[in-house]
Amino acid sequence: MKCLVTGGAGFIGSNLVDALLARGDEVTIVDDLSTGRRQNVEPALAGGAELVELDIRDRGALEATVARAAPDLLFHLAAQVDVRKSVADPAFDASINVGGTANVLEATCRAGVPRLVFASTGGAIYGEGDGLDLPLTEATPVAPLSPYGQSKQAGELYIALYERLYGVSSICLRLGNVYGPRQDPLGEAGVIAIFCGLLREARQPTVYGDGKQTRDYVFVGDVVAAMLAAARSQLSGPVNVGTGIETDVLELARRLGELDGASFEPEFAPPRTGEVQRITIDPSRAEAELGWRSATSLSEGLELTLTSL
Repeated sequence: MKCLVTGGAGFIGSNLVDALLARGDEVTIVDDLSTGRRQNVEPALAGGAELVELDIRDRGALEATVARAAPDLLFHLAAQVDVRKSVADPAFDASINVGGTANVLEATCRAGVPRLVFASTGGAIYGEGDGLDLPLTEATPVAPLSPYGQSKQAGELYIALYERLYGVSSICLRLGNVYGPRQDPLGEAGVIAIFCGLLREARQPTVYGDGKQTRDYVFVGDVVAAMLAAARSQLSGPVNVGTGIETDVLELARRLGELDGASFEPEFAPPRTGEVQRITIDPSRAEAELGWRSATSLSEGLELTLTSL
């Protein structure tokens, strides 16, 4: 099977590329390497994958690449994912997450790609979960608190539009807070990767707010499995990919300190604009309709992440 992965040199994308190659697929990686890393895909390139360096905002180049690759599956993971950056420059965020996604959809239509899998967000699209009945299902009204969450919602709506207008077979996976090997510890996002990097440097973590804010942390290997299941299906619309379990930041720091046998007491700083206090997402639809559920416990995932650095 021929596959194309936008953002394929990134954290999640490169793990997906490896899984596609492992099952014998032909893979084209599209990435401008602004945040993705060539070193993430060097083993994949040695294994026969192709890397095309381009920005998904370049519609002509993207359409030519998709047409030439003629993929059976297109996984759209390229995105601006930094909440802080989206707040500071919402137009830049939208140019990639909305405009770039529209370009991907045009390329998908023109090349007649049979199936599109879109990496959306469950951590930012719903908005504040405090006061709601957690974990949140896909029926929960979306109310983003950041331009990043808003742009991902716009991407979902464009995908639904193209399904109605042009019959594009698509699915939107609303990912929890993904973590695991290859996430940048200097990162745009990912408190676990940041904390692991600090541990390795024997530095203390900074916690924004009171540290009691919760997230739904899902291991990257499980997310890749969900993407493969989504690609095999004909299911459409939004699907949560998470654990349904809340974990707060202070708990993360405690667990990582115990794993490393180090003192890892946080320093506190003011809360950041656009970040929610509580969120966790219900993965019941993914289990019922995709046959997927998270298989990696937080303890196991944290150990795998820490030892990968």
